Amino acid sequence: MSARRSSRVRGPPSKFTDETNGFEEMSGEEMSDAERGHIQWYRGRTHGDVTGDVGRDRSRSPHQRWRTEAEPDDGVPQSLTFNPKRAPGVQPPLNMGSPSPGEIFSHFFSAAVFKLLCENTNKNAAKNLERGKKFDWSEVTPGEMQKFVGMLLYMSVLDLPRMSDFWRRESIFHVAFPATVMVRNRFMSILSNLQMSDPEECEENDKKKGSEDYDQFHLVRPLMEMICMNCKSIYHPRQHLAVDERMVRTKARFGIKQYLKGKPTKWGLKFFVLADVNGYIIDFILYKPNRASGKGLSFDIVATLVDKDSLGSGYIIYTNNFFTNPILFRHLRQQGFGACGTYRQGRDGTPTTQENALTKTSPRGSIRWIRDRELLFVKWMDVREVSLCSTVHSVFSGDIVDHYVSGDGAEQKISLLRPTSVTEYNKYMGGVDTSDQMIGTHSVPRKTMRWTVTIFQHLVDIAATNSFIIHTDRCDSMQQNPMTRQRFQEQLTAHLLGVKLKNVPQIPPGQKHLPVPTRSEHTEAHKAGQGRRRCRLCHRSTAWMCEACDVGLCLQPDRNCFWQHHQGHSLQ
Repeated sequence: MSARRSSRVRGPPSKFTDETNGFEEMSGEEMSDAERGHIQWYRGRTHGDVTGDVGRDRSRSPHQRWRTEAEPDDGVPQSLTFNPKRAPGVQPPLNMGSPSPGEIFSHFFSAAVFKLLCENTNKNAAKNLERGKKFDWSEVTPGEMQKFVGMLLYMSVLDLPRMSDFWRRESIFHVAFPATVMVRNRFMSILSNLQMSDPEECEENDKKKGSEDYDQFHLVRPLMEMICMNCKSIYHPRQHLAVDERMVRTKARFGIKQYLKGKPTKWGLKFFVLADVNGYIIDFILYKPNRASGKGLSFDIVATLVDKDSLGSGYIIYTNNFFTNPILFRHLRQQGFGACGTYRQGRDGTPTTQENALTKTSPRGSIRWIRDRELLFVKWMDVREVSLCSTVHSVFSGDIVDHYVSGDGAEQKISLLRPTSVTEYNKYMGGVDTSDQMIGTHSVPRKTMRWTVTIFQHLVDIAATNSFIIHTDRCDSMQQNPMTRQRFQEQLTAHLLGVKLKNVPQIPPGQKHLPVPTRSEHTEAHKAGQGRRRCRLCHRSTAWMCEACDVGLCLQPDRNCFWQHHQGHSLQ
């Protein structure tokens, strides 16, 4: 800041003395009207309402300066008492024994979820048929919808360039299994008619466009709310939580698509996520433009996600520099929550003084801090300057971090002082990033131009990832080795598809995998179609079957389904 601004903030030192954040006033006869106004201004800034004008919430004290770690911090707030609404961790009935992947997933995509999807998808298909669209359709059932979700998870494990490649024939890249569960046209029909909200209610909502009552997310809101509710009911978080942004890649042309420079996925739908330190997603909000109140978007998002009625009190919330705001942190403290996060220089309410501040030439490990009542502002020089704000931490508690630097042709180990808030932030801020990494390893989303399908696929990802985290939590509590993420998703996929993971046909004693006619010796010769079967792979009518498997299989020069079906085990 300029010297002019700094001197104006300090005020006339000859008339006032600053002790214990107050002024010792001179007699009324000795003070001018301007001086009385300066006293009133200072008291209002020091003791005023913290939820007042955000734009005027600058440095509280005219005589603030950056202090070093050697100076004592006597204003550390009282420690929070952790008082959650429920016992943290997995909730009944999943907290007993070792539930299977399918059992855990069924608490996220419950029977009510599949019922909602089936009813609305059937209504949407009937509506599309009335409009003259041409496709074969029969009403989808909850069991079939479960297989549809299982096929999406199957595609996330066995990744192919295009969705239709899973039903390719006459190719060395042919995959035989998907056609045994659901034919391609049926899968595509369900996908194209997939609906998460009532079509009739969507038409009523469309009539409200341009008004405040219009819901931009009505197409996906019913399912999103159900998944959010299930995420909260199955698991209660531990004390340290993180709020962060998440980008979900999409090619859909939609007004809410965002660009974030610092994310691996730069274009897509933006979610605001509340996560436990282990990566479990507790709650999430889909970004909506122009939803901010007078306190700002970051304040509204965190205040909505961090709900005292459902969480309890005593939680510590970690945020990045998009969310960190002194007004927000004071609000959280009043609600019984602690907060810690990086902040942006120049944000309203952050210190503006440059007295004794860090510079580009400050040595690594240098610490500077300012305390403003419950707010602690810390700067730490690492490779570059790091700025944090906290309502729960002290300045320095003896933390040391080792770095290796190159010098004289060899690496040298140096030990640096590190503020407590930096240590705790690095330890607990990565919950959302952990979830992103797990989703990225086996992600459901396929390329689509429909943003509603993108969100549906992401909700499947959230349910599968949260299910895996519950599995690992239960295994840790029982001192068992958890499955790998891939193994877990394979077992979950097999459960949803209604098959065994090791799907090798069992050969009855005395039988071999030999092609035999489907007709019996009693079949009448003049009835050509009698006795024929449906091929297990291509679903065409065939006169041949496998003696051991007892399934119809084509045996034609240009369509040898018998050979394709028996790949993976010997024909004995």
